[in-house]
Amino acid sequence: MLFRIFLLSLVFITCASTSADHSEVPRKSKPQDMQSYWFGGKAEISSYSLSQARYGEIHKGQSVLVFVTEPFNPSKLVKSDNSSENDVQVLKLNHTKKFTTGIYPYSMMTSSFMPVENGEHSLKITSSSQEWCGHTYMELQNKEKFEVAIRSYFEGESDLIKLDKNLLEDDIWTKIRINPEELPEGKTKMIPSLFYLRLMHAETKAYSCVATLKKENTTSSYSLAYEELNRTVTITFENDFPYKITGWTESYSDGWAADAPMLTTKAELLNSIQSDYWNKNSVKDSGLRKELQLN
Repeated sequence: MLFRIFLLSLVFITCASTSADHSEVPRKSKPQDMQSYWFGGKAEISSYSLSQARYGEIHKGQSVLVFVTEPFNPSKLVKSDNSSENDVQVLKLNHTKKFTTGIYPYSMMTSSFMPVENGEHSLKITSSSQEWCGHTYMELQNKEKFEVAIRSYFEGESDLIKLDKNLLEDDIWTKIRINPEELPEGKTKMIPSLFYLRLMHAETKAYSCVATLKKENTTSSYSLAYEELNRTVTITFENDFPYKITGWTESYSDGWAADAPMLTTKAELLNSIQSDYWNKNSVKDSGLRKELQLN
């Protein structure tokens, strides 16, 4: 109760609405750093150059990670319009990818909503992909089980399924930002990213993988190796708070034929800023895109 009262007493503007966006600091984090960085009424926006594997080739593009805290209604699984003592403070990640394959473009986005305090799984994850053939949408809701809705223009792909609760690859990004010391290591089962599941039309389920955390002088790398999928994902991030993500790689056989080539998607940090971007919607604000080196 004291924690909830503390949350409601601290109000900041996020995403065009006034919301209680302060929270007690997660374990092992520096209180002052955590409060000023994540609960100061701004989002962190990071841009990346992208080399995306698709159709047996590498395609150039851009990716953006937008991290921002906001109050979340755990019963409706949406952002709260009005503050309530039942709200959960989440670190939201909007992860976008844009790249072109030949004549036509892809636009992809995954959103995850991870509780800042003691979050084991996101409360919800959504993912969509748009290209000239059509679009697909996935939504995972964290209830007694994971309830997953899949909607697609492909015949036979739309489905409603329930999964036992295993680790979620899409949660790793926010877990890094909250407290990388608590990342799971060793052999485990994990549901791959929703991006990967849709691009490869893979079965939505948990797969065995081996998680490894390697720390170097200034950065650390966290790797997930899925033997069954012949796929490895590595996310690199700074050792010091706020544990900024500097890039990532994703290697797998890109295609469905037996001789499909092993390709590596790669993203490298261009720039990172903090901004109340929801207030930056004027023509004069477009200079911020140049700062982020976005097309």
